[in-house]
Amino acid sequence: MDNRPEILAPAGSMEALRAAVECGADAVYLGAGSFNARRNARNFSEEELRSATEYCHVRGVKVHQTLNTLVSDDELSEAVRVMEHACACGVDALILQDPGLVAIAREAAPDMELHASTQMAVMTPDGFRELAAMGFHRAVLPRELSFEEILAVREATKDTGLELEMFIHGALCMCVSGQCYLSAMMGGRSGNRGLCAQPCRLPFSATGGKGDHALSLKDLSAVEAIPAMFDAGVTSFKIEGRMKRPEYVAAAVTACRNAVDGTPDPELNEALDAVFSRSGHTDSYLTGQRGHGMFGTRRKEDVTAAAPVLKELEQLYRNETRTTPVSMAFTAGKGLPMTLRVSLKDGTLTAFADSSGNYIPEPAQNTGTDPDKVRAQLAKTGGTGFSATPEDIIVDVEDGLFLPASALNALRREALERLKEEIRKNCVKSFDREAAEAVLSAGTAASEQPAARIARLASREQLPGHTPEGLAWLLPLGERLENAPFGVEIPRGLYQCTERVREQLKDAKNNGAQFAYAGTLDGVALAKAAGLPVLGGFTLNGYNRAAREEYRKRGIDRLILSQELTLRQAGGIPGDNGLLVYGRSPLMLTRNRPDGPETGVLTDRKGVTFPVVRNGDAFELLNSVPLYLGDRQEDLPDALTQLFWFTIETAEEVADILSRYETGSTAAGDFTRGLYYKGVL
Repeated sequence: MDNRPEILAPAGSMEALRAAVECGADAVYLGAGSFNARRNARNFSEEELRSATEYCHVRGVKVHQTLNTLVSDDELSEAVRVMEHACACGVDALILQDPGLVAIAREAAPDMELHASTQMAVMTPDGFRELAAMGFHRAVLPRELSFEEILAVREATKDTGLELEMFIHGALCMCVSGQCYLSAMMGGRSGNRGLCAQPCRLPFSATGGKGDHALSLKDLSAVEAIPAMFDAGVTSFKIEGRMKRPEYVAAAVTACRNAVDGTPDPELNEALDAVFSRSGHTDSYLTGQRGHGMFGTRRKEDVTAAAPVLKELEQLYRNETRTTPVSMAFTAGKGLPMTLRVSLKDGTLTAFADSSGNYIPEPAQNTGTDPDKVRAQLAKTGGTGFSATPEDIIVDVEDGLFLPASALNALRREALERLKEEIRKNCVKSFDREAAEAVLSAGTAASEQPAARIARLASREQLPGHTPEGLAWLLPLGERLENAPFGVEIPRGLYQCTERVREQLKDAKNNGAQFAYAGTLDGVALAKAAGLPVLGGFTLNGYNRAAREEYRKRGIDRLILSQELTLRQAGGIPGDNGLLVYGRSPLMLTRNRPDGPETGVLTDRKGVTFPVVRNGDAFELLNSVPLYLGDRQEDLPDALTQLFWFTIETAEEVADILSRYETGSTAAGDFTRGLYYKGVL
């Protein structure tokens, strides 16, 4: 990175990309194809990606491509092709969520920068060190961190070389990125696969709450914090908004550039607030002031406020101002073809126009062409992305020659096109198709450990009177059992409780815990440091065989696969795997508690209630009814570990459910089959 903050802008269309570049973005991020977290955005075709990359590189702007969704085994080959095309286009970095794609890119595209998407749900210094160990060059910080927590991440990762990127403006999701299953469970549209339907923006109310949109946050705005965050070690500042219009992109980039340059413009900031907001903006995660003031919705006045400022904001990017300076050296002699050399002024590349067989000057009938006129003609580079002042153009012309403007124009166009081609070739990345295929064909062999049944309890009070044969208990940290096998659960919402968890894991190992359950890479790192075997959770989003193998390399011997897989898909992934077979699935992990009491229930617009419970230093929104497969166990893949997820059940209910699974009985009340039969989009 240069010794200045990088402004990273969204590009959901070519017009938005131009707006970002013209207003001063250092880099843009965009989607191409189906494997990105904004599949409903315009996105870019393969040819458009090539053009967009050239447009940016000519102007000194980097291009980051989003490949930040989960990919099924059936889709891996196509995802590899998309990755290969990105390398051929000279994309500068890939933004990734799926560990399988991480493994492929690491092996097949060693020259490509890999950026860990915020969808990877890493929130602690230990987790970010794990990302560095996976081969990431950069990681996107979660929006939920405070200034002090970001400082701690930076301090802990200095020796790894890992760059840090943070969102500085745009939409805030209530849920920790990569940990939301609400859209998938309610309508089959997976946020982890780029098709979130945003059900959190719909009415949800809590008894004793302060509003009827208990899951809808205001948008983020912390532009003024860029200088301080850069000094703290964050190198890139990201604007959310690939679904938003070019005027928004232009205003946001300009505001960020002003903050970097120390020239804030209050009127522009007001226009940016007007073009899109949800009841205003907030920076409360960064300042640590979480609470009711962070919640907001898209109101009528928010919509109407945009119209008066759009034309004004459009002017920010209508004229071409972003160019790359070049120098030129022109020669013309009697009987010889004209030649023109064009070079980038920074000296990194040089291109020559091949003038062999081109125009040979004729003697002038009167006065020969003046060198200053040659300079003026060659300097007409408008629309090319390059610029040259007369002082940058060396002209060596023999006296008495006539040089037509048309010939000078043709020579200039040819030279600049060749310079573009040199830039393109310099940016192309190698891609090893055989290495990619080797990752795809690698399988995680199952060990000789028998498939198990594991029952997770939220509290020791849920323990029934006896332990069924072949069952292991998964207990909260700090609990232990004397006469039954058990493991301990590492909270997903670590944040401020990381050091306490670290000590509790040491005690758990000393007290006979046989394994630790980790639902995030943060937890995986802590479990490994404590020397406990790792049971990977379903919220690690293991979605394909390549991801399963990558998780094995990260020390996860047994993995509970994603709850968004179908049973058929799960059965095709080799290794010591498991599935969630019972429980109120966690639909959201939230740093800010839903707008209401700390625990209790939320009620949606149809009167359906969803429990809210604590998880470490965070909160979980649970499904309204439990998943149940007790009478469908013959459909489960063979040798699969079964995970029971008990949350608000009593000890009697725990015993009853385990008994029903023993006998294959039907459920006693309302239940769901989850997504195991219908899958997700």
